Amino acid sequence: MNISTKPSKIKTSDFTYRENKISKIIRTRRSVYADEFFKQNIPDELLNEILTNATYAPTHKMTEPWRFIILQDNYLDQLGSFLADYYKDFYSQKFSAEEAIEKYNLLKEYPLNSACIIGVVMVRNLKINLPEWEEVAAVSSAVQNIALTCTAHNIGSYWSTSAGAIDYLKQFDLAENEQSLGLIYVGYYPEDLEPSKKKRTPVSNKVTYFK
Repeated sequence: MNISTKPSKIKTSDFTYRENKISKIIRTRRSVYADEFFKQNIPDELLNEILTNATYAPTHKMTEPWRFIILQDNYLDQLGSFLADYYKDFYSQKFSAEEAIEKYNLLKEYPLNSACIIGVVMVRNLKINLPEWEEVAAVSSAVQNIALTCTAHNIGSYWSTSAGAIDYLKQFDLAENEQSLGLIYVGYYPEDLEPSKKKRTPVSNKVTYFK
């Protein structure tokens, strides 16, 4: 068995990026934060498409270990108040009184321009004993499908797994076999939003070929 540890000389095809739509969507996907959104509702049909695509993620033994909670309208205000109160003591200990109040108010308003917020719940199958990491991987794939579908429709998204996001979702009567995996903020953003400047490590640095 021959093992090659030298980086591959194969370069990413410009043709692939220009002509292959899925490659372009994958490579232009980025996190867009809720404070960059402007208020606009997502049509019900499009939201249903986003959620349906999530359910086509790979899932071992077809356990489909996900459930989604859609937060809109008054629940955006409720979430903002929850997060502001959740981090109030933290802010007061870390910042000056003036800065703490500013951050409190910013966090309270943070979710308001979202078209909706998607709560991500992992549902463990009690009859099929799979490792937890496989179920988390399946839910993560579902979240990626959400992000890619949003990107395809020029909608921003961001998966928040902060302690506040995790704990907020726990309020929705999760079953014993369910676990909060945070919140996905979804919304429209200005066309002139500056693209991400983050770069990926070349794939040739991450791959070892066995020949």
